[in-house]
Amino acid sequence: MTILLEANHAGKTFTTGGFFKRSEAYALRDFSLAIDDEKPIVTAIAGESGSGKTTLARLLLGVIAPSIGTVRYKGVDVHTMKRDQWREFRQDVQAIYQDPFEVYNPFYRVDHVLTTPVAKFKLARNAAEAQELIESTLNKVGLRPEETLGRYPHQLSGGQRQRIMIARALLLRPKIIIADEPVSMVDASLRATILESLLKLHEEFGISLIYITHDLTTAYQLCRDINILYRGAVVETGDVEQVIKQPQHPYTQLLVGSIPLPDPNRRWGDETVDQARRADVPDTGCLFADRCPWLMPACQNAPPPLYQTSPARATACYVYEDEAKATTKSEAEAVLSGEVS
Repeated sequence: MTILLEANHAGKTFTTGGFFKRSEAYALRDFSLAIDDEKPIVTAIAGESGSGKTTLARLLLGVIAPSIGTVRYKGVDVHTMKRDQWREFRQDVQAIYQDPFEVYNPFYRVDHVLTTPVAKFKLARNAAEAQELIESTLNKVGLRPEETLGRYPHQLSGGQRQRIMIARALLLRPKIIIADEPVSMVDASLRATILESLLKLHEEFGISLIYITHDLTTAYQLCRDINILYRGAVVETGDVEQVIKQPQHPYTQLLVGSIPLPDPNRRWGDETVDQARRADVPDTGCLFADRCPWLMPACQNAPPPLYQTSPARATACYVYEDEAKATTKSEAEAVLSGEVS
């Protein structure tokens, strides 16, 4: 197994408060993920707003450094890489962001976001070859060059702008695409098209996809594995079929129970987990203890480890302590990376 990109017990804290009263806020806690260079994966990072999803994306992209742990590319810490290693990393690991409009400079035509990486990474020998490469890449994501090139960002729809960013990533033939909420700001009618384009890149070019979302429905449709984050920590991880159809952690059950279903006899919001936090529960144990219906004394003493409850799933909950075992580092990484099935 050749590890291309690895997060090893990575965590991130931010300092909050004023000069006289400062505190540390945890954005991400003890996250591990390994992506095999030879076995591309499609995995989801899911959770509510503020759960640490975007912080994780920024760590994996090398935009920010972890407070604890490491993020490594081909075994080298991302923040100690030499210039040529960093250049290779920037080509192999690409990002697609949430807002397809803010990425663009409104003073430039959309051609600019495509011609710049071609020139910077020397992907073509001359202007004609560059134009041919750009047009063929646009076709691959379902766009017609004659209807796209030469226009300004405001002259295109949100779906077209987002697909141009997918084309920009594809130009570099990356090995990993980190897509941070790529369909949350486009019309519902366009989401399927964009997700289909991402899945096609995985299947045709062997690109690993890290799909970051709060939408479990699209995560279920697109991904094979899923990691559920709550307050920066993984509470459940593994095969998407098992996690979504038979959620074990009470927070995952809350998320799944919040998905609206076309059933007039089912009240929306019948999930058993209370949305409000209880003030009498100390913040020294399980991060979900103050909302959990299964609260036990152990939950208030220390955070639970990930218990491997099946070969392809692990859950951080003391309820499964007797029937499962706490995962070792290698076992947890195998589940997180999708190696176990």
